[in-house]
Amino acid sequence: MKLKKALMLVALLTPGLFVQAHEYKVAELQIEHPWSREVPPVSPTAAVYFGVHNHGATADRLLSAATPAAGRAELHEHVQADGLMKMRHVQAVEIPAKGEVSFAPMGYHVMLFELKQPLKDGQRFPLTLHFEQAGDVQVEVAVQKDAPTGHAEEHEHKSAP
Repeated sequence: MKLKKALMLVALLTPGLFVQAHEYKVAELQIEHPWSREVPPVSPTAAVYFGVHNHGATADRLLSAATPAAGRAELHEHVQADGLMKMRHVQAVEIPAKGEVSFAPMGYHVMLFELKQPLKDGQRFPLTLHFEQAGDVQVEVAVQKDAPTGHAEEHEHKSAP
C-alpha cells in the first residue's frame, strides 16, 4: 500500500518537473529553458531568452535563428552607449569552449519581428538555432508572464574560467 501511494505521488509531481526544465542538446552544446515574455496583442515584436553551455573543447558560434511564429528573427544585444542602453543587431554570438552564454533580459537575445500572432502565457512555439559547428537545433520556446526565477537578474555574457 505504501508503494502504491509513493508511485501516485511521483506520478502527480513528475509533470511539474518537465514544465519547468526543458533542455536541448546538439553536439557539445546544451540549450537551457528557451522562454519569451507574453506580449500585448498590438506588439509586433518579442524577445527570446535561453542559456547555451558549451561542454566541448572548441568554441562554436550561434549564427542565426528562425521561427514560424515571426516574419524574421535576429540576434541582438543590449549595450551601454553614451549613458543609454541601446539594442543592436549582431552577426553571431561566440559560445566559448567549456563556457556558457546567457541570452537574458538586458543582454543577448533573439529578437522576433513581425509576430504572426500575440504571444500568450502558456503557449509554446518552435525556434531553430543555427550554430556554425554543431548545426541546427530546434527548441520549443515557453511563453511566460514573468521571467523564470534567476533569469531576470542576468544581464551579461558569462564565460567559464
